[in-house]
Amino acid sequence: MTSREAGSDELDHPASGATAASPGPGLEPVPEPATRRRPTRRRPTGWTTSRWLTVGVGCTLVVLVVLGLVGAWLLAHGTAVNQRLINRSTPALIAAVRLDASLVNQETGARGYGMTGHVDFLEPYRLGVAEQDRAVRELRQLLTADGERTDALDTLLTRADRWHEVYADPIVAAPSGRPVPLATAQAGAGKAAFDALRAASITLNGQLTEARAQARADLVAVRTLRNWTFTAIAAVILVVAVLAFVGLRRAVSGPLARLAGDAERVTAGSFDHPIRSGGPADIQTVAWAVDLMRSRLAEAYTTSEQARLKVDRQADELRRSNTDLEQFAYVASHDLQEPLRKVTSFCQLLQRRYAGQLDERGEQYIGFIVDGATRMQRLIQDLLAFSRAGRADQPAETVELEQVYDRATDSLALAVQEAGAELSHDVLPAVVGHPSHLEMLLTNLLGNAVKFRHPDRAPVIHVGAVRDGDQWQISVTDNGIGIDPQYSDRVFVIFQRLHARDEFPGTGIGLALCKKIIEYHGGRIWLDTEYSGGTRVVFTLNAAGPAAAAGLAAAAGTDSAV
Repeated sequence: MTSREAGSDELDHPASGATAASPGPGLEPVPEPATRRRPTRRRPTGWTTSRWLTVGVGCTLVVLVVLGLVGAWLLAHGTAVNQRLINRSTPALIAAVRLDASLVNQETGARGYGMTGHVDFLEPYRLGVAEQDRAVRELRQLLTADGERTDALDTLLTRADRWHEVYADPIVAAPSGRPVPLATAQAGAGKAAFDALRAASITLNGQLTEARAQARADLVAVRTLRNWTFTAIAAVILVVAVLAFVGLRRAVSGPLARLAGDAERVTAGSFDHPIRSGGPADIQTVAWAVDLMRSRLAEAYTTSEQARLKVDRQADELRRSNTDLEQFAYVASHDLQEPLRKVTSFCQLLQRRYAGQLDERGEQYIGFIVDGATRMQRLIQDLLAFSRAGRADQPAETVELEQVYDRATDSLALAVQEAGAELSHDVLPAVVGHPSHLEMLLTNLLGNAVKFRHPDRAPVIHVGAVRDGDQWQISVTDNGIGIDPQYSDRVFVIFQRLHARDEFPGTGIGLALCKKIIEYHGGRIWLDTEYSGGTRVVFTLNAAGPAAAAGLAAAAGTDSAV
């Protein structure tokens, strides 16, 4: 496959490699960032938060368990005292009162029967004896169950037996119907025996009354102790809660609040403000880590600020350089072209005036002068167009590529007609860009396709469009002489030529100009090396939309700054 040049223009020698730009007179060296002393990690002192919580909760649980056991014992003890009062002391006293009443009933019945001999008086006696037996059984059961001694009850029973023996049983055994003489005869002895029996009964009742009073006193004491104990439990719980709140506030909340306050000051921009440590060991570790992060952020911020200042200075210098370059472009387009036009005009006058008077070598020299001046004028114009390709006075807008294609083909109508070229295209989309730049782009690409045609066939050129996400992929395909894949990157470099001037005229700026326009529009351009039927140049443009327009405007602002 034969080679083709990199653009529609030419230069006698290839461009030299770009050299690194030295700092301008307005640039000052940026000082290195000051060395900051990073916080040294000290061994945390004291317990960690988890240890404090474990010990505090453990102690609280121990205290609460002890108080709970005391409260449970008091409840059990109070229940026992209450049960003794209700189930034993009070029933025993009631049984003793019933026993005393049964003895009185027996004495009354026996004495009435002895004085009258009526059988009716024996009924109270018999009921009293039966009641005595029940009361004695109940009393003995209650007293033995409570662990108390039964001496008073035994004394009472002994005296009751003595009274029965001396007085009651002989009278009751006497026949009825008349007074019993024994009742009168044993009246004194019976009275004495019954008085002793009543004394024993009074003694038993007194002891049982005392026991019941003691049980009541014990119950009141247990209730008082219970109330004080539960009050103490409530007070301990309150004290523990207060201590836990104060301890957490001083040991955890306070250090965390200081840490948060210091971090907020650093966030607000006070990067030199240190992060204070305190509290448990783990909070001290966190504070140290945050302080280390603050120190590193402060270093990074200082470095970035210095870099930003350096970039700002360089941007100012580049803007000044761009201004100088624009002034140079203006001079090149106006002041330098005027002398070239004069040289060309006078050389042409010499050709016409002295035609036939000069020898062949003189005619050749004048032709060289005219050709060089013409080529120099064209080169200056192309350089001016290249310098202006990355700038636009108007903001980006929605551009219909159909209309741009029509204007480009109109400007190339004569060349297309002379070459007999056949042009076709897909339905071209709307993109975001600058109409004049995009027209220049298509004009160069279509012009290259016409110029670098194959000598054995008429040019066939097709412009394709394929949607690729938020971009359109546009391709310009021809059936010309093609480009060797090894030169796929070189062809987009300014002044790079692949052909001699006598084969194809030009300055070697065309494809470099296309690349600059595409990059200014936020796209990319490349040579499709897999296509072998000629040349296919592919480039991308942002699809029409508000986001794409804003992005292109931002990119344009950045490009204009540099």
